[in-house]
Amino acid sequence: MSKNILLIATGGTIASMPEDSGLAPALSGKELAAYVPEIRGLCDVNVVQPMNIDSTNMRPADWLRIAEEVERSYDDYDGFVILHGTDTMAYTAAALSYLIQGSRKPIVLTGSQQPMAAPFTDARLNLYQSLLYATDPLSHDVSIVFGGCVIVGTRAHKQRTMSFNAFTSVNYPLPAVIRNDRIVRDSAMGMSITGIPVATAGHADLDAGEKDLPRPKTYSSLNERVIVLKLTPGLTPEVFALLKPHYDAVILETSGIGGVPEYEGASFERAIFDWVDSGRSIVMTTQVSEEGLDLGVYEVGRAYAQHRGILRGDDMTTEALVAKTMWALGQTSDPDELSELFYTPINHDRAPR
Repeated sequence: MSKNILLIATGGTIASMPEDSGLAPALSGKELAAYVPEIRGLCDVNVVQPMNIDSTNMRPADWLRIAEEVERSYDDYDGFVILHGTDTMAYTAAALSYLIQGSRKPIVLTGSQQPMAAPFTDARLNLYQSLLYATDPLSHDVSIVFGGCVIVGTRAHKQRTMSFNAFTSVNYPLPAVIRNDRIVRDSAMGMSITGIPVATAGHADLDAGEKDLPRPKTYSSLNERVIVLKLTPGLTPEVFALLKPHYDAVILETSGIGGVPEYEGASFERAIFDWVDSGRSIVMTTQVSEEGLDLGVYEVGRAYAQHRGILRGDDMTTEALVAKTMWALGQTSDPDELSELFYTPINHDRAPR
């Protein structure tokens, strides 16, 4: 039986056409699907278009609109493919991982580095492979399919601005790669959502058990008052006082494995402790993409390891930290409840503590 897939078009490079001022989203989702006639032999596709924007203009309110489209149509489709610009795709994938948790159906984001109408585009293959992945019975939860790679929705980072392999998976293995029209899964990734080992699960077994799986847990609130602050040489701690009127949480990108400077006459420790003691939150992470944070290694980080209100990003991406902090603060302002939500692994976003 052919799978029913909902294609959610939001704009981005994949939908762009040249205009006087440069590339801008112009093609609709239906027009994009028409460029890939191979879809007709793969699945039945319906298209919705909640927006048609450059992903640079994507905001948390738009994440909620996309999540609402999935939730509204969840019972009517076997999977979802979201066409999205590459610049903020990793943020949206992470946000959807928190807004729609534990989906037994695949929610796949894709896009392209070249517009669909360009002569040497990557758009057609990315769209086809995303639909292929969305129709496979072993696929579930939120992921990005791009350049033949499947990346968990909370682990993606845009690494390249022009190359077709634009995204990398940070601190987590690829659950699958796609070679032309064949999905090759990593059997070392463990169990599928049904508890059937992915290396041995039969499609018939998964289909038979799908009706017994629960609906995902969904959320509809985010706190947008979150900012990323990169510690650069010479930055002074007075910046925290400037941020106080506008933000409830700071994602603080420290040096190396967790270093925070202490300049003579300028105490970051005092400014950070004052920030969290005022009821705000700080998430400590690192500017280094791979291997994560450990505040206990150096003296310049150890002082922050146990202070109430300071959360540790460990091996999470900055994109996931932004989305998770917005989601967690959207549910509670209580420090203990916030900590519990933050440290609970969701869609493989962090190594279990």
